[in-house]
Amino acid sequence: MGAGFSGLGMAIKLLEAGTKQFLVIEKADEIGGTWYANQYPGCACDIPSHLYSFSFDRNPDWSHMYSGRGEIEDYLKACVHKYGLRAYIRLNTRMQEAVWDEAGALWRVTTEDGATIRARVLISAVGALHVPKYPHIPGMEKFAGPAFHSTWWDSSIPLGGKRVAVIGTGASAIQFVPEVAPKAGKLYIFQRTPPWILPKPDFPIAERWRKRFRRFPFLTWLFRVGLFWLFEVRSGVFWVTFARCVSVDRRWPWIILQRRCPIPRYGQNSRQVMSSAANAC
Repeated sequence: MGAGFSGLGMAIKLLEAGTKQFLVIEKADEIGGTWYANQYPGCACDIPSHLYSFSFDRNPDWSHMYSGRGEIEDYLKACVHKYGLRAYIRLNTRMQEAVWDEAGALWRVTTEDGATIRARVLISAVGALHVPKYPHIPGMEKFAGPAFHSTWWDSSIPLGGKRVAVIGTGASAIQFVPEVAPKAGKLYIFQRTPPWILPKPDFPIAERWRKRFRRFPFLTWLFRVGLFWLFEVRSGVFWVTFARCVSVDRRWPWIILQRRCPIPRYGQNSRQVMSSAANAC
């Protein structure tokens, strides 16, 4: 269930193992998962492109260190074409329920259109980043202006010169707010809990390097491994340094930082750490 990264990766590996009796069901009308559903301005990945891709299908032609959703979606479509997955994918198929048949030793999956799919193995490759979460705000029904969730961005609504309010400062807001801010007449941001934010060193990958990646594929593997360990070490150094500062005087980091912007009051491992190329404060 699901035709995003997980579902497509599983399908590819099943074919490589010689298994052809499988079906990938996807409720949307195209593959891609969250990279198809989310289409808000500035939507991109907060993991480097050469790391956020299949290890067995490394792409030498990423245009940026951190690619946008369109380029990621194109990469997934290219994988579907390359490995011949279209014949195994059923789009516009939403699962309604899945029941284990003890007597038949198989799963009976019922789809929204009433069809029944029988399978010995049921693999869930569904995600949660395309499911909107709406806050309960008393009196919200009285608001006469347009309102929508960033997951289902309404590009038909012009934001230029308008007063815009953004509720929440999570992974989506940190990307679309810098895109909306220069256009809006006035921008209000409502934040309940500030997130931890690390710099996002995004930049275009020069064509000369892409040529090298194409000519010497092992370079993409070296680059991928290097990125993995670079980010592991960088993250560790940041938190160790910060912890030592706090242990010396638990007050001064909060006092200094709060002069510029609110800072989290929870541990760095409690929630997702954000990354941004914009000035977070």
